[in-house]
Amino acid sequence: MQIKPLADRVLVKPAPAETKTAGGIIIPDTAKEKPLQGEVLAVGNGTKDEEMILKPGDTVLYGKYAGNEVELDGVKYMIMRQSDVLAILG
Repeated sequence: MQIKPLADRVLVKPAPAETKTAGGIIIPDTAKEKPLQGEVLAVGNGTKDEEMILKPGDTVLYGKYAGNEVELDGVKYMIMRQSDVLAILG
């Protein structure tokens, strides 16, 4: 199955959460912070008011509460509006 975002939405695969601290302490699953960056996998066509500037392959930063989490074939993705993306890393 394939996900194709509509309008000004983007599909992002979050970066894996950190499992160790700089000192080597292992972080349990319950204490891991939600990652705030990921890779854009698919984009919508934009809207008449907002042109789509993101493209697949971009690495982006997004807000802590941005988007909706979806799971497909056991893999978690985020679907969010382009306006929820704070910056493109690169």
